[in-house]
Amino acid sequence: MLNHSTKPQGAGSRTLVKRLRGEGIIISRWRVRKLMQEEGLVCRQRRTYKVTTKPRPGAEVTPNLLNQNFNPPGPNQVWASDITYLKTGEGWLYLAAIMDLYSRQIVGWQVDRRMTSSLVCVALMKAYNLRTPPPGLVVHTDSGAQYTGQRFQALLSSYRLRSSMGDVGACWDNAVMERFWGSLKHEWLLLVPQPTRAYMEQDVATYIRYYNLDRHHAANGDLSPVRYEQMAEKKVS
Repeated sequence: MLNHSTKPQGAGSRTLVKRLRGEGIIISRWRVRKLMQEEGLVCRQRRTYKVTTKPRPGAEVTPNLLNQNFNPPGPNQVWASDITYLKTGEGWLYLAAIMDLYSRQIVGWQVDRRMTSSLVCVALMKAYNLRTPPPGLVVHTDSGAQYTGQRFQALLSSYRLRSSMGDVGACWDNAVMERFWGSLKHEWLLLVPQPTRAYMEQDVATYIRYYNLDRHHAANGDLSPVRYEQMAEKKVS
């Protein structure tokens, strides 16, 4: 049986087949679907997209350098960042995350009770310190106030990174991050009560570790983000 501490319970039959085969268990999708029916397991449908950020009046919006091209040829060339809201028994918690689009790895994240410039800046600082990317890396965001603000833009300039922005509310402009939010919530966070902000933060950390190290990604040939980058490094060497 799957449990919250090891594998996402919100995964569908396709994901479970890949997971089981990756562990050496040969099984058909029809068999997995039948077992799910017998156990009364149902994959939850994701909720509709909801805008969390708002544009700042008069803000200077940088050009969209991606134009929905989410597959750079190598790591540390294009990152994407976004903010989502998380509901707990103590109130709201906001999560900012940064993803390397090459492997879909989450390379930086931060939570806070308020959705401020500090939230996205700390996430970027963590990502930069972890990856030490070369100058010219593109950081793609929406044009919300947190990203168009002077503090975030100054931080990008100090790191010699380039800003790229899509429209606020246009979920397809940052579709890869939207898919991550869906996975985080519907495979993990919404399956158990989240009584406190501290509990939520710990649960987010647990899922991100799983997502980076173990979760299969179709875009990576069904490899986890970390494994995908490791395999790419071996090919180069």
